[in-house]
Amino acid sequence: MQPQAKSEFLDAVQKGVLLGAAVLALVLPPASIGAKQTPRGAAQDFSMARADASGVRHADFAGETPTEDVRQLANWSVHTRDHQNLNFIILDKKDARVWVFDKRGHLKAESPVLLGSAVGDDNAPDIGTKAIADVKPEEKTTAAGRFIAEMGMNTRNEDVVWVDYNAAVSMHRVLTTNADERRLERLATPTPEDNRISYGCINLPKAFYENVVAPTVRTGGAVIYVLPETRSAQQVFGSWDVDKPETRFAQR
Repeated sequence: MQPQAKSEFLDAVQKGVLLGAAVLALVLPPASIGAKQTPRGAAQDFSMARADASGVRHADFAGETPTEDVRQLANWSVHTRDHQNLNFIILDKKDARVWVFDKRGHLKAESPVLLGSAVGDDNAPDIGTKAIADVKPEEKTTAAGRFIAEMGMNTRNEDVVWVDYNAAVSMHRVLTTNADERRLERLATPTPEDNRISYGCINLPKAFYENVVAPTVRTGGAVIYVLPETRSAQQVFGSWDVDKPETRFAQR
C-alpha cells in the first residue's frame, strides 16, 4: 500500500475501527453526523440576491464564466432559496472545479480541485467502513448530492470539511506526500483531464482551503452541491433553469 493512499484514507475515514486494519483510528465527528437536510427555521435574508424585471433572482458570478451546469444550479438555488440562507458551494465534477458563494448568492472564489478517480454518482455499499485494501478502483467515486458541510478533524489532528461523513468524504488541503501522484501539478494544469486521483475526497489548494472554504463553513455554515456526471442535475436536486420556467416540469 502506498503511503499517500493510506494517508488519504485515514484522513477521510469516519469510523472508529478500520475493518481488517491493525490500527485503531479515532476521528472526531462533526456536530451532526451524516446530516443532508438543511436546518429549517433559519432567519431569511435574501435582500442582496439580484432579480430581473420578471422577479427571477440570479447568482452573482463576479465576472467569472461558469459552466452551464454551475450557472443553472447556482441560479436555481438563489431563486428558490434552496440553500436556506446558508453559504453554498458547488462542485462541478466534470470540470474539476469548486465554486464558493455567500448566502446571498455572491461568488466568493472558485478553484480547481482533485476528486475521486472513478466516474460515478453513487457511493459503493459500506464504503465508509472499508479497509483501504478492499476499496476497488470503480469504488473511488465522489458521489453527487446535496450535503450540509461540517467542520471536523482527521487522524493527524488537522481540520477538514466533511461533505458526507458516513461515506468518509471530505474537503481538505491537497495531500502531497506521494510525489509520484503529482497532485500539485495536476491542480495547476489548465484542463480537468488529470484531476481524477483521490479515493473520493476533494483535494483543494492549501490557500484556497484555509482562506475560502474553511472560513465559509465556520461562519454561517454551507450547503454543498456535488453536481452529477452520469445523471442530470434535475434528477439529483429537482432543479431547473430559472430562465426557462418550462423546464421545471420536464421529466426527472
